[in-house]
Formats: sequence, structure tokens, C-alpha cells
Amino acid sequence: MSDPTGTTLLFLALAAFAAGWIDAVVGGGGLIQLPALLLALPGASPAQLLATNKFGGIFGTATSAVTYARRVRPDLRTALPMAAVAYVGSIGGALIGLHIPKSMFNPIILVLLVVVGAYTLLRPDLGRESIRRFHGPKHAVLAMATGFVIGVYDGALGPGTGSFLVFALVGLLGYAFLEASAQAKIANFATNLGALTLFAPMGLVLVKVGVVIAAANLLGGYTGARIAVAKGSGFVRVVFVIIVSAFIVRIAGSLLGWWA
Repeated sequence: MSDPTGTTLLFLALAAFAAGWIDAVVGGGGLIQLPALLLALPGASPAQLLATNKFGGIFGTATSAVTYARRVRPDLRTALPMAAVAYVGSIGGALIGLHIPKSMFNPIILVLLVVVGAYTLLRPDLGRESIRRFHGPKHAVLAMATGFVIGVYDGALGPGTGSFLVFALVGLLGYAFLEASAQAKIANFATNLGALTLFAPMGLVLVKVGVVIAAANLLGGYTGARIAVAKGSGFVRVVFVIIVSAFIVRIAGSLLGWWA
């Protein structure tokens, strides 16, 4: 593959900043960053694009995770075990992802987003405040099971992982949107790290592109996390609904041939 031009790198940097901002607030930045890589680097293999996307994304998730941890104080007794099993799941998912036909990606993601968006809209009080649905060992087991399943998904496919983590923490475990976003960032960092544990030694990361999108993603993640903390769960919920709706329109339109 030839070296990307300055214009291509600028386009990817802008997309990565937007992805980092969205990912920090509600998750799902990969639904912007990965398609941007596909568009800008047509000569790269799917494995290279996925690996480079993970390399750029991990800097944004790390930055937003630290920002949330300092200001929201998420429950690490839930977040850390969830992140640990998500890491393991992501490694397994990455192995699976090397063999999944790319034609299956968008239909799977679309169905998941429609379910998540519809459930959130039908439950107007969802995520406004933390009301734990489970306690003790059952809470821990469900959090870890959620982390593992979504970790496998992130390693195999990836886009929308942060949104799915937020939704699971809100809808299944009863966290408010802001606290769910804080915990999701920790788990999402672990899933990115898990995939890179497999991809990086294989030399699949496009280093020049990766460095550019990493810097932009980091800045977007820091900005988005600070805004989310300042605005609270109501703001995060609104952005969540808007972003999920936009993703549904984008992916459905692509499948129907409205745009590339």
C-alpha cells in the first residue's frame, strides 16, 4: 500500500477526533473511525484496517477512562473484573474476526443498534439515575458475563462496542448513563488492548496512520469526557439516542445502496 497523502491524513485526523469525542460521551466512535479508514485507505487489507483502528482508538479510550475515573469515581469493584474478562474475550474475538466475511458486519451491527435504540426510547427514565437491579455475586457475575460477550464482539467486529457497553450497564445492571459511560470506557480500553495483543505482533498496524488517528482520538476523547461529566446523565442520554439513530440511518442506507 502506498503512503497516504497529507489530505488523506487530515481527513482521518478529523474523523478520529469526532470518533474520540463520540466514544467518550456515549461510545460507538468506531462506527465513524473504521468506515473513514475503509474510505481513505482502499488498498489496505481488512485486518490492517481493524488493527489500525484499534491502535488509534485505544488512546482515546485510555484518555476518557482516566478523565472519568478522576471526576465520576466509577465503582472499580465492578469495572475492573468486567474489564479483565473483556480483555480475554477480545483476544478470542480477534481470532474469530480474521475469518468472518466482511459482508456480515453491517447487518449484525444494524440489528443490534435497532434493538438498543428502540429499548432506550421506550424507556424514558432509563439511565437517569443509578438503581441497581442486582447486588453481590449476581451483580459481579452479570457484569463479567457482559464484559466477556461484548469483548468477543469488539475483537471480532468492533464498531458500536462502547454504545453496547453503556446500554448493557444501564439496561441490565441499572447504572445511570454517566456512571455507565465511565465504566464502559475502562472495559473498552481493555477490549482494544486485547485485540492489539493479537494484531500488533502480526505487524498489521499501519504505523503512520495509526499515530495520526491516535493523537486526534486522544484529543477528542479528552474533550468529550470533560463535556459529558459537566453536562450529566441527561445530556449523555440525548447524545446516545441521536448517535444510535444516526448510525442506524447510515448503516441501513449503505445496505440499501443509498450511499457507499
